[in-house]
Amino acid sequence: QVQLVESGGGSVQAGGSLRLACVASGHTFSRDNMAWFRHAPGKERRFVAAISWIGAIGNYVDSVKGRFTISRDNAKNTVYLQMDSLNAEDTAVYYCAATSRRTVHPGRDPSDYDYWGQGTQVTVSS
Repeated sequence: QVQLVESGGGSVQAGGSLRLACVASGHTFSRDNMAWFRHAPGKERRFVAAISWIGAIGNYVDSVKGRFTISRDNAKNTVYLQMDSLNAEDTAVYYCAATSRRTVHPGRDPSDYDYWGQGTQVTVSS
């Protein structure tokens, strides 16, 4: 059974940092594109960052560029999201996603992904 489990969420003051991790099991994700999405109250689930199965190509939503970094460790079946300079607008539930539909440039729509985690809450206070 494929499973993605996120961790690392929590509460932090504006300007602080958090590092999210997503561990995959039941499937070898080394050749999957992986992504992070977030869902804030009253808003749709939105793309945050993605990394290709090649691992060298990442892309980000404009609002997090220069502040967030996505990376992966295939040996650990884990993808990370380093989040720096957090602000209140980053408050959301963050979800990890993966797909075996290998593309050079990972998708930005939820429909581009087949597997999802349960989410981890990130709360930033100003």
